[in-house]
Amino acid sequence: MSRKAAVVALTALAPISWGSTYFVTTEFLPPDRPLFTGLMRALPAGLLLLALTRKLPQGAWWWKSAVLGALNIGAFFPLLFLAAYRLPGGVAAVVGSVGPLFVVGLAALFLGEKPTARTLLTAIAAAFGVSLVVLKAGAAFDIVGVLAGLLSSLSMSAGVVFTKRWGRPEGVGALALTGWQLTAGGLVILPIAFLIEGAPPALTGTNLAGYAYLAFGNTAISYFLWFRGIERLSASSVTLLGPLSPITAAIIGWAALGQALGAVQLLGMGIAFVATLAGQLSPRTAKGAEPAVEADAELFSLTERNGQEVSMDLEGVAVRR
Repeated sequence: MSRKAAVVALTALAPISWGSTYFVTTEFLPPDRPLFTGLMRALPAGLLLLALTRKLPQGAWWWKSAVLGALNIGAFFPLLFLAAYRLPGGVAAVVGSVGPLFVVGLAALFLGEKPTARTLLTAIAAAFGVSLVVLKAGAAFDIVGVLAGLLSSLSMSAGVVFTKRWGRPEGVGALALTGWQLTAGGLVILPIAFLIEGAPPALTGTNLAGYAYLAFGNTAISYFLWFRGIERLSASSVTLLGPLSPITAAIIGWAALGQALGAVQLLGMGIAFVATLAGQLSPRTAKGAEPAVEADAELFSLTERNGQEVSMDLEGVAVRR
């Protein structure tokens, strides 16, 4: 396996793991507490990573971490949950699937990544495939829910682009940066959750097990892999791994919850999966010679080597977000 393929495979574990969120939420967690669930995903995971890395932001990285944490976690989770409450699940997933198109535009603006026809077509095909998997006939549309879904997707897309643009401070590993963002995002959600949902519910052992999985496997490890992938891959390549999440959710729903998968859903899975693979292909040069390959210096940057003691310890762990 090539070095880039290994990076793609590890990064893909993040959206695959996120596809399990719906199953865990419905089967293990108390009902109607989405903001509290978002808080329990982000803040404990962030605090754990801060304790493990023992690094705090310095200088400009205080506000950069706050911005990234708000975009990737603090704004994204509440908007996503609002969309989920206002829209049928399939519609919410389709609205969220436009994220790759947002990333293509933002990457062109802030990263200088020129969009190609192949990238645009791949992003559109991925969104179409997801719509076949999750959209049901007669699905209702709610303008507030649609706007919330679009804003949540835009927030996450901006988080991907600015995570790529700013990188990491020298001497700081990806694990520490993940901890900063999860903590900042959790602190954004904290007052919103208590204002809207009130005091935390009484929790059973099953609830605690579900929250533990979401916080540590589904969030801490998965976001570490996600942010690490953003550093090594193009922004559009990373975001085109996103369709793996609804595909995984549909497969889990079929295997564990007895939900039907018809020919249309299977066709949609195939289209979305092929689009995901196509999004990882390196563009060819103008003369059509060798595919462009990520330089070793980018794959294993100086900042990564400086933070390697912490980051690389987790790479051998079997992970699933």
